[in-house]
Amino acid sequence: MRDIAAAAEPAFTEDRLLGGRVRLRQPAAGYRTAIDPVFLAAAVPVEPDQVVLDVGCGAGAAMLCLAARVPHCRIVGLEMQRDLVRLAGDNAILNGMEARVSVMIGDLLRPPPRLSPGAFDHVMANPPYNERGRTVAAAVPNKTDSTVHGDADLAAWVRFVLAMVRPKGTVTFIHRADRIDVLMAEIAGRAGEVVVYPLWAGEDRAASRVLVRARKHIAAPARLARGLVLHLSDGRLTHAAESILREGKGLDL
Repeated sequence: MRDIAAAAEPAFTEDRLLGGRVRLRQPAAGYRTAIDPVFLAAAVPVEPDQVVLDVGCGAGAAMLCLAARVPHCRIVGLEMQRDLVRLAGDNAILNGMEARVSVMIGDLLRPPPRLSPGAFDHVMANPPYNERGRTVAAAVPNKTDSTVHGDADLAAWVRFVLAMVRPKGTVTFIHRADRIDVLMAEIAGRAGEVVVYPLWAGEDRAASRVLVRARKHIAAPARLARGLVLHLSDGRLTHAAESILREGKGLDL
């Protein structure tokens, strides 16, 4: 019986981000943190004493990276999967950041009452990349929940993120490059000073991810930034990518 119970327990790994500055416990199977949350955190222009909301925070990778980069800022995570809420809270304690990093359970379509619209200086989000019905469901449920839109589609994510940020505050997304048209269409007319920042896979390779940042109630025109090349021709990370992923540097969009 003991072996059966042990087999039913979820298995976790403890990984390191930002060259070891951040410890992250995450499920061994299903959705696992890659580089996207690290770049998302690097792109948020937060200052000390400001408050950030991370929508769909998962196990807390982006929150912890941002908290490590900018001391004295405060970050609140919203996550609908109860097991990940507990894990993100444990990760905040593991990194000694529980005084600045907190997590609440909730669905962006039915947010917790204590989550006040317009209360955040910045909001960041890594929405599911795939549309429901256009991809095969993953064998592990939490991976499907993290990568495929549920009841909340991309339009709902954009509406919620913009509702939560204060006027003139920033919203930052990381998303698939081949869905940039959908994301931009949802932002159009709702925010301005939009910056699109491609993450190029290599010098002669297309971008698979883009960072998109905008400001609420700002009418400035959009801008396509030069972006950042991730890999050299031999597959090694470029110095610029290393400075983000290993040294915890911020991105100047």
